Amino acid sequence: MDLYLETGGVRLRYRDEGRGYAVILVHGWTLDLDQWELQAAALAGEFRVVRMDRRGFGLSSGLPSIAGDAVDLSALCEHLGLDSAALVGMSQGARVVLQFAKSHPRMTSCLILDGPSHLAGEDATRSSHDIPYEYYRELAQVQGLSAFRREWSGHALARLRSADPEAHALLARMIARYPGRDLTDTAGRADATPPAEKFESVDRPALVMNGEFDLDSRKRFARQLALQLPRVEYAEIPGAGHLCNLDNPRAYNDAPKRFLERYAFPPTGH
Repeated sequence: MDLYLETGGVRLRYRDEGRGYAVILVHGWTLDLDQWELQAAALAGEFRVVRMDRRGFGLSSGLPSIAGDAVDLSALCEHLGLDSAALVGMSQGARVVLQFAKSHPRMTSCLILDGPSHLAGEDATRSSHDIPYEYYRELAQVQGLSAFRREWSGHALARLRSADPEAHALLARMIARYPGRDLTDTAGRADATPPAEKFESVDRPALVMNGEFDLDSRKRFARQLALQLPRVEYAEIPGAGHLCNLDNPRAYNDAPKRFLERYAFPPTGH
């Protein structure tokens, strides 16, 4: 059931399912909380699974903002009475999760970072090539969001390798629902794609993941991140591209579940 939280001038859609230690799922760019349907079903028997539409995505209001997302996560935890949570972030959502963990270490039990984007030390021009934001902004503003959605749906980061028609239908619904405010509203530009930064201070157990057929750039970013984080494991999901939770949900669900069973309890350290 969809629930809503009013916070910081925005209205956030979220869902809260299951019981146990809390796990918060954070979606990627142009997606929303429906991305996690199969993961919520797999995890809710052992964990309390919380997922939300980030501000400016899905059915949440506001302009997209990585910094705002981290604040929203904190507000959602307070609203739900969560002292700590395991955090799962996919693609751009991995940046949200890392930012939250850096700012709120006591509220973070562990991290799962799926297909992360670029970090400090990566040349900005080189790293921007896997998503040409400026080109997409011009396309959306000149030809409209429908033109952007058609072109983005053919991008390697938005294509499925799975032949499952339900996965394809789910992805199409999310992209059709994407409001595109970070492309069409200039006020949201800078904060929607923040500069790269370092995360060595995030001293929590972390699982970094890629699909077997994810872009080479995303695998490179994952390796860089694994070198920064002090307590890290790595998993590759076979037969999957960037959207590996939709391409191979069985293998995807297994790796995070085993990791969460070891680490999704409240932290005892700093």
